[in-house]
Amino acid sequence: MLVKIERLVAVAVPAPLYTSFDYRVGDELIIHAGARLRVPFGSRQVVGVALGTPAQREATARSYKTVVEVLDAGALLPGDMLGLCRFAAEYYQHPIGETIATALPVGLRQGRAAEIKPPKRPPAEHAAEAAPKLTDEQQRALVILRDGDGPSTGLGTGFAASLVEGITGSGKTELYLQRAADVLAAGRQVLVLVPEIGLTPQLAERFARRFGASVVSYHSAMAEGARTQAWLRARDGAAGVVIGTRSAVFVPFKDLGLVIVDEEHDGSFKQHEGLRYSARDLAIVRAQRARAPVILGSATPSLETLNNARTGRYRHARLTRRVHSVAPPAIRLLDIRSRPLDHGMSAPLLEAIGRHLDAGGQALLFINRRGYAPVLLCHDCGWQAPCKQCDARLTLHRGRGRLICHHCGAQAAIPVMCGACGSKALMPVGQGTERIETGLRDAFPGKRVERFDSDRIRRRGELEKLLGDIRSGAIHILVGTQMLAKGHDFAGLSLVGILDVDQALYGNDFRAIERMGQLVTQVAGRAGRVGQQAEVILQTHETKHPELLCLLEGGYPALAERLLKHRKTLGLPPYSHLALLRAEGPALAQALAFLTEVREALPREPKVGVLGPVPAPMERLAGRYRAQLLLQASSRAALQRLLAAAVPGFDKLPTARKVRWSVDVDPVDLF
Repeated sequence: MLVKIERLVAVAVPAPLYTSFDYRVGDELIIHAGARLRVPFGSRQVVGVALGTPAQREATARSYKTVVEVLDAGALLPGDMLGLCRFAAEYYQHPIGETIATALPVGLRQGRAAEIKPPKRPPAEHAAEAAPKLTDEQQRALVILRDGDGPSTGLGTGFAASLVEGITGSGKTELYLQRAADVLAAGRQVLVLVPEIGLTPQLAERFARRFGASVVSYHSAMAEGARTQAWLRARDGAAGVVIGTRSAVFVPFKDLGLVIVDEEHDGSFKQHEGLRYSARDLAIVRAQRARAPVILGSATPSLETLNNARTGRYRHARLTRRVHSVAPPAIRLLDIRSRPLDHGMSAPLLEAIGRHLDAGGQALLFINRRGYAPVLLCHDCGWQAPCKQCDARLTLHRGRGRLICHHCGAQAAIPVMCGACGSKALMPVGQGTERIETGLRDAFPGKRVERFDSDRIRRRGELEKLLGDIRSGAIHILVGTQMLAKGHDFAGLSLVGILDVDQALYGNDFRAIERMGQLVTQVAGRAGRVGQQAEVILQTHETKHPELLCLLEGGYPALAERLLKHRKTLGLPPYSHLALLRAEGPALAQALAFLTEVREALPREPKVGVLGPVPAPMERLAGRYRAQLLLQASSRAALQRLLAAAVPGFDKLPTARKVRWSVDVDPVDLF
């Protein structure tokens, strides 16, 4: 009796389903794992990725759909990248098909040809910039980073994670360049991750001056064709260095020899939608799988990274002095209790700005809040303009003539009368970057004031132009959010004013004080970076706050030590591991009902505690009601076992269809 044999291939399709799907393969087709396939899925055709080579099985009564088209002659995604995607899908509890789609540029995700195109204008090669003489501290740090290098492999003996903890201006970037030179000389490639797009151009320029045209960028502000070409060049080995933001952790390499994560503490490395991954953490996993060293750099390391260095899991290189001889400026507290404020600025601060401008310096005023004012208030009855979709107030954006919700994006016209009593006595309360900019233009006529936030900088290339104007001295006063808080070198900047640290001191997230310390330290570090005398002024009503005083007296290391002790006492990360389950629906009761079913469905695991469900801190967002369930584990492995056993079944719970839900492993905030 003849037995019919079918050839089947497992395919990951871009759908919110925790499984791959088997498809029949025609006898004439050759398929490699990692190749893209066009396959029927439901009533449409989609582009999926083959997870394995076709397997032969005896034909059954089950009907398999047939692969329509093979889009790649070989593997578009190399085996190591497929492995990383599998790991990310399992660790972050996300569908494998959507995870792989996240790893691909949009054009490749849509099925466009994976062809490297010759550049229209080949960049001119210049003589490589010579490396500067290292300071003694840099030299000692480089010895630590090179530990394990040997002639047998041309570079190193394998994976090692190192923390470079260096104050702002201490020369961390030069260490990155020296290690990259080691790797490139051995014929291997380098991945450099930065937390924000705004930091990419200047870092790419520094690497290009040293290493030439083999340096490429990869981030979402690039044209899609350029992103795809950078991705393909790295995969084929034509790009020696890739510098990019969070998504660059998924760029494939022919021979990855070094991973660098700059400003590793930054929350921007965490993706908050879809695949909720940490690019920093995946970068470490990726380096480990590539048997390559990874360098984590920061002036204000995260408590998790500091703890790994303290326990010996990471090497620890410290840079305590700036490259230039002048020490970092001390932070001076300015008590603004009972002082009159002009657009949020005290008279002593305005006097200091004038003094520095007269001396030929530049000033940076920092406030981490966009818009003109966070509240539009009725002076007669106390009404505050609310967002109709969220449990939040609308922010006044006077320049755009709108009230805007910074949580859901809802907009409304600025009212002429109170929504409660009809009074016309409406007044802005509080300050944002736009109001500070207005106040500075009034106080310093004839001086160029520029605002740096996402409202002001919208067009491609605009940030680079403004940064160039700062460096040339054309801009006298900068007003900005955290867009300017890290990574930038401004030679003329001699004064930094931090306008409102108090809002960060009483945040409802357990990481609020850690973030405050990082932000204050990073912003203060923008001043005096090329050796000039500089000044940092911090306005506050909380001159006796213990954590703020700890930061000012002992710096970020002292604050981090204090916070680590608190975390250990409370059993919070890095001494435990968290997963946050969120649900949202048309009514709060539906979200709570679903999470209650989730709690009851969870396997019993003694090393995992379950807290909730409870309403989210912001209960209503974009018209939907939100609740959350927190898992807290003393063992990462125990948490992963529980999630792996439970999450795929959540969609089958009775109330699952009434809500949208997500799992956030290692959340960076509990909002």
